[in-house]
Amino acid sequence: MNKNMKLACIGGGTGLSTILRGLKKHSDNITAIVTVSDNGGSSGILRREMNMLPPGDIRNCLLALAETEPVFEDLFQYRFKEGSLRGQNLGNLFLAALTDMYQNFGHAVEKANDILRVRGRVLPVTLEDIELEAHFVDGTTLVGETQIVEACKEERKEIKKISLLPANPKVHSHVIDAIEEADIVLLGPGSLFTSIVPNLLVDGVAEALKRTKAKVVYVGNIMTQPGETEGFSLSDHLGVIESYLEPNTIDMVVCNSAHVNGDILKNYLQDGAAFVRNDCESYLVIEAPMALVEDKEKHIRHDADVLAEIINQYCSAGGGQVSFSSTIKEELARHAGDARHCLIAELTAIINICGRVDQKIPKREISPSKSIRKMGLWLENTLHCSKKHLI
Repeated sequence: MNKNMKLACIGGGTGLSTILRGLKKHSDNITAIVTVSDNGGSSGILRREMNMLPPGDIRNCLLALAETEPVFEDLFQYRFKEGSLRGQNLGNLFLAALTDMYQNFGHAVEKANDILRVRGRVLPVTLEDIELEAHFVDGTTLVGETQIVEACKEERKEIKKISLLPANPKVHSHVIDAIEEADIVLLGPGSLFTSIVPNLLVDGVAEALKRTKAKVVYVGNIMTQPGETEGFSLSDHLGVIESYLEPNTIDMVVCNSAHVNGDILKNYLQDGAAFVRNDCESYLVIEAPMALVEDKEKHIRHDADVLAEIINQYCSAGGGQVSFSSTIKEELARHAGDARHCLIAELTAIINICGRVDQKIPKREISPSKSIRKMGLWLENTLHCSKKHLI
């Protein structure tokens, strides 16, 4: 990936900040576009008491792209344990102080970008004070991100639609330019209804995604979320996203192929979560082993380096052939069981991408079985193998 390659990453929560850490190794031109609907925890308190936008997700993205010493990140992630500041995060207080100084959250975030020497920039998707409103299948509605998440988890309420209050908030002045000028736009990973969709409801964002010349890539979640996306497959996630977008906006999907066993997975299953199943037939999909277990919290996260390499290869090929590195091949082989499955996994990825650049094939009709008939010499020239290796 060219260091000047322009990436626009849209999302929120821990998913967005996680992948930014991998992407910044490949590009100096990253724009993180972050949702600002959180109303819980430290962010919620500051939002109510300081009359400011929630700083938590912004803080995490700033630190992910910052060029600072590790101790500086530890300091900004420090959470007070006692006294009147108990539960407050120092990084959030830093953004609150800047907001108070400049009397504008947008200016505060710009200043924080400079102070932390961010590689790229972090933008709130809107500077308006917004709230999430969930419309449930049972006909009820609920306002507030935290309240919605709790209702989904505790009462297993099923979301029919998400909206913003007020509707169609004004987009941040630099967000549309970032999307339109990008070479690659990444959607996700992150909570479907509370981190991804809210960004698409801000005035002009969905239209810009359709209008941009960039490749729009959806990064699928590794796990479902209790209540919120319980039982959702990959196509279910995509169906929800595309219901808020113009048809055929998404060019490619990246999803996880690795699995985690043992107590960690058992805890997820007991909570009502499960691995997101890839059942996509109408999208171009690259599968790769991206499930990584965090040492401290024992949460399953995306492997930022694996994802970054996939995007790196996709950018380098101009949206064409993707050829995985030996590292990813080894991981594929380890999870698949042997080198033959590894080769098939890589071939499937390349077939999907080749099908996309072959304009004679309608996007919605691409499938590996159709594309493989058009491969011809690709097997020998690209993978240096013959068809018999796939039998």
